[in-house]
Amino acid sequence: MKLLDREFTFDRVIRLSIGAAVIGALIYLLNVLQGVLIPFAVAVLLAYMLNPLVCAIHRRIRRRTYAVLLALLIVVSVLAGLLVLLTPVLAREFAALGGLLREVAGIQLPAGLQERLPPEAWDHLVHYLSRPDVQEFFTTERLWQLAETGLQKALPGAWRLLSGAAGIVFGLTSLAVVLFYLVFLLIDYDEFQHAWPAMIPEDYRRQTMDFLHEFANGMRRYFRGQSSIAAIVGVLFAAGFWLIDLPMGILLGLFIGLLNMVPYLQIIGVVPAFLLAALGAMSTGGNVWIALGLCALVFAVVQTFQDMVLTPRILGRSLGLNPVAILLSLSIWGRLLGMLGLLIALPMTCLLLAWYRRNLIPARHPQSPPAPSPPSDR
Repeated sequence: MKLLDREFTFDRVIRLSIGAAVIGALIYLLNVLQGVLIPFAVAVLLAYMLNPLVCAIHRRIRRRTYAVLLALLIVVSVLAGLLVLLTPVLAREFAALGGLLREVAGIQLPAGLQERLPPEAWDHLVHYLSRPDVQEFFTTERLWQLAETGLQKALPGAWRLLSGAAGIVFGLTSLAVVLFYLVFLLIDYDEFQHAWPAMIPEDYRRQTMDFLHEFANGMRRYFRGQSSIAAIVGVLFAAGFWLIDLPMGILLGLFIGLLNMVPYLQIIGVVPAFLLAALGAMSTGGNVWIALGLCALVFAVVQTFQDMVLTPRILGRSLGLNPVAILLSLSIWGRLLGMLGLLIALPMTCLLLAWYRRNLIPARHPQSPPAPSPPSDR
């Protein structure tokens, strides 16, 4: 029986009101306790993503504890290697962009643009790029200052905790707590997965298990499918930008691929890509419009390949997570619960979507009434 098929009696309205009040109280309690719950939520998400790797290693190593430690060692080694490889490249590309801006500030307006743009616009742009504060912005030292400022604005509470010697100790302690949670969650992951259904009352066990099974399938399809698409799209953008000789093209392409974890969020990369294409063309004396056209061609080819090939083959049509719904869920949960809300936004959205489909949407193929039996010949 669907939820809305039942009659709204006074008793049921009271029950729904109490349920809504309990949900509101839970949201308030989560908001108050988010400082304590964030390390646990991070550990749960990491355990969910790392469990397949642990299981693969566990099939070859008898002790699951050793499998967990080896999986963590592999992940940390890969992340450390990427950090060592990408940090110098990022600093070098950032400084090169500053040199590119200084070159643009010293050249004349190309003839093609001079016919279409007011001379005052170019003069203002050159004057702006020639300012010492603008040119000092694109230096390696400024890159680290920018990262520090961004962390202060994005995570003000965390930055206050991490500023100073005592804050560093507290930050390391928080990291140790996350690792502590993560190790024990991974060690007991299978046992908990098989034991927790017994905690549900028997009358509600089957319905709850079916509901959570649908939720887990949706989460698994989204994370595995979308992460595969994001990785492929990032490589394609990086290769395309490298082919058209876009400044900082490889890093920008990989960043756009990371943005693609939320579908179609890579559109944010259009503005910096076009700006870098124009700056690169002006610094080398090339045609700005051709550079912009090649940049647009890369976006068009990669987006078409994603929509026509990657998304249908990897995700298919069974996920049911609209990109607008994903962006809206991130905004709403982030507003309600801050950083904790951003961590649980997609899982909670999948959970609510599974509940909505199961309880509020009528069956697509309702059972037809039985056909009347033909009259018997007597």
